[in-house]
Amino acid sequence: MKKLNTFVLDTTIYILDFLYRGRDFQRFWVLEVIARAPYFAFISVLHFRESLGLRGEEHVFLMKEHFYQALNETEHLEEMELREGNKHWIDRFFAKHLVLLYYWIMVVYYLVDPLDAYDINMKIEKHAYETYTKYFAYHPLDEKIAEIAQDELNHAKELRQAMTLVYGNI
Repeated sequence: MKKLNTFVLDTTIYILDFLYRGRDFQRFWVLEVIARAPYFAFISVLHFRESLGLRGEEHVFLMKEHFYQALNETEHLEEMELREGNKHWIDRFFAKHLVLLYYWIMVVYYLVDPLDAYDINMKIEKHAYETYTKYFAYHPLDEKIAEIAQDELNHAKELRQAMTLVYGNI
């Protein structure tokens, strides 16, 4: 499944790179709209499991962690809105339809296979870190982008921690 995750991610990156070439803030905005979806999906599934009486020891920690990750991604989204990343209707249309699809995919994925759901999201966060770092290399005075890049790297580490918490040493 990890190979499928990598294939899907690489294909999606290729498409987004093509669509948003030379439009950094629009691309960042779309990515930040999408970035919140897995955390919302994880929280939804954790609530569902709790409702069924399937709460594990790590349950509350994971709910808090994913909630704070979603809040942090929302802060990034607001930063990209300040930079007019959502200025064009086509970007808003694309992101809002893509996020609906991605959210429900992640709900099912996390319900069926949390380890691989975490895996793809960890890869996405690492890619986000690399994307922001590349931008920062060309715009070294943009400290906010450097902060966001570090947040993305921290999210990837937090997802690795969640994987370890749920499944032990992986």
